[in-house]
Amino acid sequence: MRLLTFTPPTGGAPRLGAETGDHVLDLTALADHTGAPLPHDLLGLVQAGPAALDAVRRLLEGDRPAHAVHRTVDVRLAAPFRPGKIIGVGLNYVEHVEESSRSLDTDKELPPRPVLFSKPATAVTGPGAPILHNADLTTQLDWECELAVVIGRTAHRVGEDEAYDHIFGFSIVNDISARDQRRSGQWFFSKGQDSYAPFGPVVVTADEIPDPMALDLSLRVNGVTKQKSNTRHMLFPIARLIADISSGVTLEPGDVIATGSPSGVGAGMVPPEFLAPGDTVEATVELIGTLTNPVVDAR
Repeated sequence: MRLLTFTPPTGGAPRLGAETGDHVLDLTALADHTGAPLPHDLLGLVQAGPAALDAVRRLLEGDRPAHAVHRTVDVRLAAPFRPGKIIGVGLNYVEHVEESSRSLDTDKELPPRPVLFSKPATAVTGPGAPILHNADLTTQLDWECELAVVIGRTAHRVGEDEAYDHIFGFSIVNDISARDQRRSGQWFFSKGQDSYAPFGPVVVTADEIPDPMALDLSLRVNGVTKQKSNTRHMLFPIARLIADISSGVTLEPGDVIATGSPSGVGAGMVPPEFLAPGDTVEATVELIGTLTNPVVDAR
């Protein structure tokens, strides 16, 4: 299933939906129509567990009253939900390790364990929403297309062999970074400012992604491809990431892991390239879609 959060053409509060072809089905309206108990937002659905997903499947197999069906082009998508935790993974593609050591003064040796950092939930923004460029804070605003893992079951000290049992689904995060706001090697302010975590456009349930370690991903700025790779090139695969993080940090339903960026970031270009107001950024992951955001002047 392709689940999302949207505002219908008539406006109002965001609603829980499912994308089918070129239409969005209003799951909230379908549940109200049938009397089926269903959370009214995607975070609640993730947290409700497998029974809630089964209820969604039954709704999608049933009647679809006209008021519950919208053309995708007529609705406005929002970020799927606000995660409890966003855990970023740095230096998780070998070629990105090399370009970072050259352009960002990071270690040139491959990290022996995943490099982790966090983004606050306030950094989340949705499809079509602006990435804020504040020239008082940065002149080096950069992009990073990443596969996002949405946790669906509490994970505490889980092994790699059981890691996938804790995944609800997958999405896209664009790990926006102000490269000149790293502070004594710490990345929180560099990566955690408002709008620095575009998220979406949908969450695809795990059963729809046969092999998340074999997905093409790419990023374009103003239509020009800057990143192009495949998740198979991750240094630490998804199962290892979940096992490593959960060894000391409990992962809860609705947490998101941004699994790292391939090479091709702006800081690694010769000469370096950075985002400016007026730019448009498109992050694409195979089987999930494209997350598009404009860059605007925040001052």
